Amino acid sequence: MEPYLVATFAGVALTLVAVPGPDWAFVLAAGARDRIVFPAVAGLMIGYSLITAAIAGGVGPLVATIPVALTVLILVGAAYLVYLGITILRQPEGIAQCGDDSGLPRRTRKTVLLRGIGVSALNPKGLLIFLAILPQFTRPNASWTVPIQIGVLGATFVFVCAVFYVALGHAADRILGSRPQVARITTRIAGAAMVIVGVVLIAERVSVLVGRTS
Repeated sequence: MEPYLVATFAGVALTLVAVPGPDWAFVLAAGARDRIVFPAVAGLMIGYSLITAAIAGGVGPLVATIPVALTVLILVGAAYLVYLGITILRQPEGIAQCGDDSGLPRRTRKTVLLRGIGVSALNPKGLLIFLAILPQFTRPNASWTVPIQIGVLGATFVFVCAVFYVALGHAADRILGSRPQVARITTRIAGAAMVIVGVVLIAERVSVLVGRTS
């Protein structure tokens, strides 16, 4: 596989990752609220690795050719974002306080890890990136098979995400971790962003379905 294709895709991936979305909101909430960065980012990476494996295994092209399947995936992902955002917004006031673990119901590392997997594996933007953008960088006539090319490109995307989100999470931890009030506000903004993105995606899919049936 040509190195320039991988490098070009890495640049595209960085541009897409740098655009705020559900992953941003989740990492900011994990860094500012729970001060648990690595499990959150690890969860995101596992989720995207699962998508890579599915695409490389041939599930991606199959889903892309079945509009109903893609719509269901997007709706499930959007609904999960709404659920996660509401969960964050309903947390008690004292959750964002730092330096005092006595009785504060912070999420465990395992919980953050599992939620990270759900956020990335069901992230509608991530699904569209893997289904619509990533295949454009593969070459059917290359020396490597298409599944291997998809695996390399998927691993590149995961690596770019890991570097960016670790930096973002630690920035949230260091900058907001010592400022409980600001951390609470940031957490609420992150939760609200998840809800808004999820609702917009659901409304968009519903309008498309209504337009097809009318």
